[in-house]
Amino acid sequence: MSANNAVREAGAATGEAQVIALCNQKGGVGKTTSTVNLGAALAECGLRVLLVDLDPQGALSAALGVAHHNLELTVYDLLGRNAPPIDDVLIKTTVPNLHLLPSNIDLSAAEIQLVNEVGREHSLARVLDPIRDRYDFILIDCQPSLSLLTVNALACADGVIIPMECEYFSLRGLALLNDTMEKVRERLNPRLELSGIVVTMFDPRLLHSRQVRDRVAETFGEQLYDTMISRTVRFPDSTIAGEPLTSWAPKSRGAEQYRELAREFLKRSGRDEAQSSLSLMQ
Repeated sequence: MSANNAVREAGAATGEAQVIALCNQKGGVGKTTSTVNLGAALAECGLRVLLVDLDPQGALSAALGVAHHNLELTVYDLLGRNAPPIDDVLIKTTVPNLHLLPSNIDLSAAEIQLVNEVGREHSLARVLDPIRDRYDFILIDCQPSLSLLTVNALACADGVIIPMECEYFSLRGLALLNDTMEKVRERLNPRLELSGIVVTMFDPRLLHSRQVRDRVAETFGEQLYDTMISRTVRFPDSTIAGEPLTSWAPKSRGAEQYRELAREFLKRSGRDEAQSSLSLMQ
């Protein structure tokens, strides 16, 4: 059996996708970069991955080379009452096995649109639940705020990955997000759990960065991923190119770090066979 086939069979055995929200109310922490490259690292070994752009800025869509300002249909249309078929909105990216539900500035109107809807916190779940059997993982890129859209992502997610930059104010952000997750778990989604915290834009030369990471490790223990993502100009360059770093510069340090993060993520997700297959492919 090939490595790719082993991964597909490992994913198929679960029956439906695990939904993971990448969330941090602080902007500029590498959240979109992590969504794109973690998703691409999982997809390049045969796992079926859907990325959901839930940020009106459309950064995730732009990072995958989608002209999001010119899109006729986006996630916004799927959240409405007269939603089109989801296949009319889905986009196949240049990375095999990696699909996208795109977004643009239209999504900023969703907060107003949903506020009077019955069960408004589960609007995204109603979009994603019918297609969960098509994928192994669904990764949701949330906007940098604890908005109704973010609550929708948390209400339908199985887990949350928190990308964080190693600076002091990030620690307070972690505490606030943890409180929000607890409220969502109690009131909307009892299965929600913290999948892990990943340090991004890490510079080991800076004492402050090392101190903040150590503080997070003391507080959250094993919930902090061992893999750290380094600060590099490769990431913005690949965004401009409209490709994940894993395909734009596949041998770069950043690409290898996201593959390592994917291995760690799969191990924590209980996909040991898929994790082994990913290791064989490197």
